[in-house]
Amino acid sequence: MRKFLFAAIALTVAVFVWLGNHGPAVSAPSLYQLHEHDRPVATAIARIEPRQAVLGGTVTYGETADNEPIQGYLARPADQVHPGPAIIVIHEWWGLNDNIEVMTRRLAGEGYTALAVDLHVGEVAETPEQARALIGKVQADLDGANANIRQAYDYLQTVQQAPKIASLGWCFGGTWSLNTALLFPEDLDAAVIYYGGGITTDRATLRTLQMPIIGFFGAEDTNPAPTTVREFERVLKSLGKSVEIHLYEGAGHAFSNPSGTNYVEAAAADAWEKAIAFLATHLQATHIH
Repeated sequence: MRKFLFAAIALTVAVFVWLGNHGPAVSAPSLYQLHEHDRPVATAIARIEPRQAVLGGTVTYGETADNEPIQGYLARPADQVHPGPAIIVIHEWWGLNDNIEVMTRRLAGEGYTALAVDLHVGEVAETPEQARALIGKVQADLDGANANIRQAYDYLQTVQQAPKIASLGWCFGGTWSLNTALLFPEDLDAAVIYYGGGITTDRATLRTLQMPIIGFFGAEDTNPAPTTVREFERVLKSLGKSVEIHLYEGAGHAFSNPSGTNYVEAAAADAWEKAIAFLATHLQATHIH
């Protein structure tokens, strides 16, 4: 009986170690706890119209390992004549829902070709339980998720002929915005990270990054905790990287999500303005309109 008990304990520990270290994805159990009573309702930031007329619609930008099409939402300025700088937009754990499409149009309204990718490949969550299951699918197939992002980048570079490309994502998408930077450490032109509990502080990993990074985090968040955020910033700065970190007092996890009930208006509005200014500096400075 004692041997069985010890074996069970060892297996439990091994499972938790695996969950904590298996790949760069967000830890689903911790994320679930933060969103346990949340719902994907539109927040104030996802109810604002673009600053200029935009065109938007569904596009196929890649395919799965099973040759199933991967569709995203593409938006660009309505009067765009020449290829413009682009943004890979990465959804929260809920998936590519209507609120992400609104934010993609808002980014297009700032002068970008914005592609909202779909890491859940056609599925959208309406409850935290459904979202947790979808996150689990991503964790179980990190190679597929990486291939998804790679195809999005290739689509913007070759089909849309974007002269510059950035990544931007919230929460789960914040982690994947950093993952996108790690997939294209020398080619991505900028990365915008809204929290994302899966950010790494590993020096060897972060050393490869060549693009400027901006990050927005809540001082009341626990995924990632402020100590992790400051270590992330410290490591990047010690490596000589261009990084700008904003930690908002009174803001917790998902304070700026397009969907959810944790919205903090002042922090979200300030982060949006800073993100837009950052993107303009690094994507549009040498771009001719």
